[in-house]
Amino acid sequence: MAELSKQHWSAERYAATAHFVPAFGAPVVELLDPQPGERILDLGCGDGVLTEKIGAIGATVVAVDAAPDMVAAAKARGLDARVIPGQSLAFEGEFDAVFSNAALHWMRPQEAVLDGVRRALKPGGRFVAEMGGHNNTAAILTAMRAVLARRGIEALSLSPWYFPSAAAYRKKLEAAGFAVEEIAIIPRPTPIDAGLDAWLDAFAEDFL
Repeated sequence: MAELSKQHWSAERYAATAHFVPAFGAPVVELLDPQPGERILDLGCGDGVLTEKIGAIGATVVAVDAAPDMVAAAKARGLDARVIPGQSLAFEGEFDAVFSNAALHWMRPQEAVLDGVRRALKPGGRFVAEMGGHNNTAAILTAMRAVLARRGIEALSLSPWYFPSAAAYRKKLEAAGFAVEEIAIIPRPTPIDAGLDAWLDAFAEDFL
């Protein structure tokens, strides 16, 4: 059974407090190297900012996300966007590539997600993704755990996120049938311009 976060995604709030997410995704699009005429699946498309960039290159992009408000924002850009959780992909050999930016760490169980990604790809297709890894948001998580512990609440049970090490995720990818060419943890300090309260509202409702 899919484990869905209680997070309520608002496209308006996301654009105001998380504009850094698609900005940091630009190098991932470069790694994807989309080509005109390719069919590409954007898994966890959010409001479609990066989907739009991929489509502008000439690829045909299908965008999926679990959050209806985010999908509505993507559709408003004229994109083929659909409300589909990552754990429920039902495509069969349709895509030259699957792309995902800053979304996979919200999706559990990962085995269901990766199986759906593999089935969605054509033979020889590629999977290019960025996600939160081991020690992501470590300072914030440490503080939240301490505060909740004082109230007798175990924070780990509330966490909607999956932040694996590179080695652990390589094993999951290989178990799903992928040949892993490159995987790495890339440290990336991120200023929270809108403030911590806004970040918690945007990303951490499961703890509140």
